[in-house]
Amino acid sequence: MSKFALIVIATNNTLRHMSFTKGSLFLFGIFIIVSWGFIFLPGDSGFVELFRLETWTNIKIFILRLTGTESDLTPAFFQVDRWIATSKLAYQTLAMSILAMAIAGIGAFLTMVWAARNVSNGDLGGVPSIFGNVMYYLIRANYVVSRAVPELVWAMIIVFFLSPGILPGALALGLHNLGIVGRLTAEVIENLDPASSVSLRSAGASNSQILMYGIMPQAMPHFITYLLYRWEVVIRTTVVVGFVSAGGLGREFILRLNWFHYTDVTLILIWYLLMVIGVDLLSSWLRKIVDAD
Repeated sequence: MSKFALIVIATNNTLRHMSFTKGSLFLFGIFIIVSWGFIFLPGDSGFVELFRLETWTNIKIFILRLTGTESDLTPAFFQVDRWIATSKLAYQTLAMSILAMAIAGIGAFLTMVWAARNVSNGDLGGVPSIFGNVMYYLIRANYVVSRAVPELVWAMIIVFFLSPGILPGALALGLHNLGIVGRLTAEVIENLDPASSVSLRSAGASNSQILMYGIMPQAMPHFITYLLYRWEVVIRTTVVVGFVSAGGLGREFILRLNWFHYTDVTLILIWYLLMVIGVDLLSSWLRKIVDAD
């Protein structure tokens, strides 16, 4: 028997006695080694560029331009009129994020119960039906599609039939996050303790009463928490959808960068930093209120 055949047999025996978790970790380790090997091997990975003096010189020049120390003009972040102008764009960006989460929240709220397997098959105290099973697979498929398509791709599609502005950006962000929030909340419902719902059914409660008193009180705190968390992510992602003329600070960011107005870019980054901190603090405070209730 050849050495290759012995190696194959030994590998098969190892994989046969390996658990799923250990096998996953083993494959993950192989992927890490292959990935780092690709970076270190000579080619187009760009890893060697990090050690060239020219790269760090360009970084230094770019930072100096962002701070305005390379120009005799007054930096944009020291001009009151520029702060006022970008504040309107910041307001549009914040409105875009809130509208996006409203779209995602309403869509997820209306579909999350149907997307729970234990609701459609009757394990949570309801009555199984063919309609429930069809709705389960249909909504789950929509969740997969909505979150599989990135926000930027959604925005590029939507701006073809809507005028540039905050609405296309909000729709793109809302559609993407609908699948995320909906699936997360549906999985919360799937992991609920069925005892309360079964007890309500035994007491003669209807499907709507089981939903209102057995399912929603347990699922809503998680739903609100996921919605607030995704809002923190969306406020950062608005800059990406703005690249395709979806409005707000993102559109201004790409324009100023293309026009080499570096201090304006710095001012926009400052606005993003302020909004991210503000949304994070507000979201954290609201989550504490939800947890306390």
